Amino acid sequence: MAKKALITGITGQDGSYLAEFLLNKGYKVHGIIRRSSTFNTSRIDHIYVDPHEPGARLFLHYGDLADSEQVSNIIYNIKPDEVYHLGAQSHVRVSFDMPEYSGNVTALSTTRILEVIRRSGNHMKFYQASSSEMFGISPPPQNEETPLRPRSPYACAKVYAHWMTKNYRDGYNIFACNGILFNHESPRRGETFVTRKITRAIARILAKKEKFVYLGNLNAKRDWGYAPEYVEFMWRMLQNERPEDFVMGTGEAHSVREYLEEAFSYAGLKIEDHVKIDPRYFRPTEVEELIADPSKAREKMGWKVKITFKELVKIMVDADLRASGLPPIGEGDEIVRRRFPKRWWGAD
Repeated sequence: MAKKALITGITGQDGSYLAEFLLNKGYKVHGIIRRSSTFNTSRIDHIYVDPHEPGARLFLHYGDLADSEQVSNIIYNIKPDEVYHLGAQSHVRVSFDMPEYSGNVTALSTTRILEVIRRSGNHMKFYQASSSEMFGISPPPQNEETPLRPRSPYACAKVYAHWMTKNYRDGYNIFACNGILFNHESPRRGETFVTRKITRAIARILAKKEKFVYLGNLNAKRDWGYAPEYVEFMWRMLQNERPEDFVMGTGEAHSVREYLEEAFSYAGLKIEDHVKIDPRYFRPTEVEELIADPSKAREKMGWKVKITFKELVKIMVDADLRASGLPPIGEGDEIVRRRFPKRWWGAD
């Protein structure tokens, strides 16, 4: 029989890629989505098949991660083999404006799910999407043993979820893993995240729909990778014989300014003509530098990234140009074809 997986946050960047990956592996995939008066499933529309159709293997369920009863009912009814908990209020800057909501959804939802797994008999495998933001001001490079010193409500919530996952694993013998993901981007990244904000602005500037893009701290450094590679690693973690936590990243960091320069240079634009700084996009407390030490993942799982920083930028610029009806420059498209000749995800 086909394995069953449940994905929270299935309509997000990671959730959509993970759904495609698992369907390609022969899974039946269930996803929790929020009820809305407008459609919010654009990232998975290309893989959705009406559940009435023979052979349908993707099923969506309305739910709210802040509602224990809904979460319990969905999990009990589906009885998944694997649960991938990716859903969260995941925007760091927004978490300062909505700290209580961010804590409720990002932190407590993990406890809600783990409690259901505990009561069900502990047969489900659980993946918790932890975050490099948990490291905060701990000096880089950061690995699985680095002290967690969070600097935002979002990061604090992720630390809670991270330790609850460890606690349930140790206390109840649940197969529960934390994947400590460093920043990972793609053409499906949300439009308010800085990488996508930059590449989308480039397309709109070239299309003469806007003149400027407004940004915050350009000096913050992050370890940026390519999202499709990271979701495959999530799955691999749950195929291990025993549950372990892993850091996932490239091992190198680049500043927002470097990303901006690389993207604008690729598109033939000048930063001074189109970029302005807006203080509202600065965080009250900043994390200056995050760099992964993925030694454990490399040694135990054979983890090795395929897409470099500069290649990632080109992929994202090309995708946003295409989405705006403009011809892509093409280097990004060629990189994807060359690195992933038999890729499992659809066109972005």
